[in-house]
Amino acid sequence: MCQASAKSSIYCRWVTPLFKVFHKIACQFACIDLAWDTKIGPGFAITHGWGLVVSPGAVVGNNVTVFHGVTLGRGDRIARDGTRSSGYPVIEDEVWIGPAAIIVGAVVVGKGSRICGGAYVTESVPPYSVVVGNPGRVVKENCVPDVMNKYDSVSG
Repeated sequence: MCQASAKSSIYCRWVTPLFKVFHKIACQFACIDLAWDTKIGPGFAITHGWGLVVSPGAVVGNNVTVFHGVTLGRGDRIARDGTRSSGYPVIEDEVWIGPAAIIVGAVVVGKGSRICGGAYVTESVPPYSVVVGNPGRVVKENCVPDVMNKYDSVSG
């Protein structure tokens, strides 16, 4: 609602601050950290969301499922000269992310992939892959996507 009202006509924008307050309260009660302006596609499913953290710069595609304790966070790289570069994850469509998985930095998790519980992902993941472990490593390719809350953009 926050994003829709912020993009609406000038007559409807006045309710955006109210929606932001409702969003903040809902996040507090659910024990999640999810900025109102995070780019999230339709069909996003939060399963047992307790402890979910999604950085505002992260991008989440369509039909993505996340479980409790997942972190989609900013990753910083510091060069030898001391310069810092920050990046955020991009989660493509139909990705399943298991409990306590951590995905940080400027990585892309390819369409249809599965990130198993407890995985720590700091490198990009090819489409339709299964990732396990710390550090995260691909253990299977050409997997079938696991979509819980499918949004069909054609019939929409």
